[in-house]
Amino acid sequence: MFDEILGLPLHPLVVHAAVVLTPLLAVLAAVYALAPRTRPVLTWAVAGLAPVVPVSVFVARESGEALEEGRFASAGGQLGERIAEHAGFSLPLLLVAFVLGVVSLALVYVTRGDRFGRPVELAVSALTVVLAVVTLYYVVRTGHSGAVTVWGN
Repeated sequence: MFDEILGLPLHPLVVHAAVVLTPLLAVLAAVYALAPRTRPVLTWAVAGLAPVVPVSVFVARESGEALEEGRFASAGGQLGERIAEHAGFSLPLLLVAFVLGVVSLALVYVTRGDRFGRPVELAVSALTVVLAVVTLYYVVRTGHSGAVTVWGN
């Protein structure tokens, strides 16, 4: 299912959604958390990206596994090591992207009105910023290792 589309490997086609949308959600969620004045403008962007990002990372991960199994199963040496390193970053990225998506939605919900109070809003905001930084770390590491795998040093 995650192998090919129109005869082309799916991974290089879908990976760009994860590479672009994941940092976008991380930055917008952090800005939403740190700059309350921006919330009216960013609410729909954060709420819209929050479910899309984990799905795009999931599809990129699954298509990458299909690509590895289909075309690089016997890859050894330096290429095999690079593929293993790249694949090793995919699960942490998927997990942190999922948690960032959930916490971003929670932040949007918590900041709408005065239901929960300032301490809860601050706690969820702080958690969102921390998750945004961790997500940015993993998306950069994953993307960089993938680029090095394809293009070399």
